[in-house]
Amino acid sequence: PGGILGKKVAAEAALRRSRVPYAIVRPVGLKDSWPGGRPVFSQGDVAVGRTNPGDLAKVLVDALKEPHATYKTFEMMTLTGYQAPRSLSRPLAAVSRDGRRRRKADEGYAILQQLLPGEEQDATKLEMGRSYEAVDSGVVKAREPLAEPTEREKAVAKSVEVD
Repeated sequence: PGGILGKKVAAEAALRRSRVPYAIVRPVGLKDSWPGGRPVFSQGDVAVGRTNPGDLAKVLVDALKEPHATYKTFEMMTLTGYQAPRSLSRPLAAVSRDGRRRRKADEGYAILQQLLPGEEQDATKLEMGRSYEAVDSGVVKAREPLAEPTEREKAVAKSVEVD
């Protein structure tokens, strides 16, 4: 109605050309009655679903402070039943800057990583036999990539029978 989509495209293009730092957030299906949850981001005009207005407001405010949101255009939807992440840094770091596209497999992987349970959303912190809730509560401490197994992990590994 009223050529609104064409006006949005023109406004986005003008913003990109301005070289002013920006983040263009495109919420899908904004609906007041949609329950809050976890914001999920994608690119390429592929997102469908609903967005909770409160979740959108939080993403817009957080994007102002988040360096990984700068010079990016992305869709946002709310995934109900999942907690919001503690920070948007990790999911927005996986979003490509405008003008730079990734392979489809990488884009799919970035979307799926946003579906990890818990607020921390960091599978690298997940020790064998621990839950995402343990990561969120701080029971599991951050580890360096390729670190040696912990004593607890060694004990869990020994307890598993191998045929």
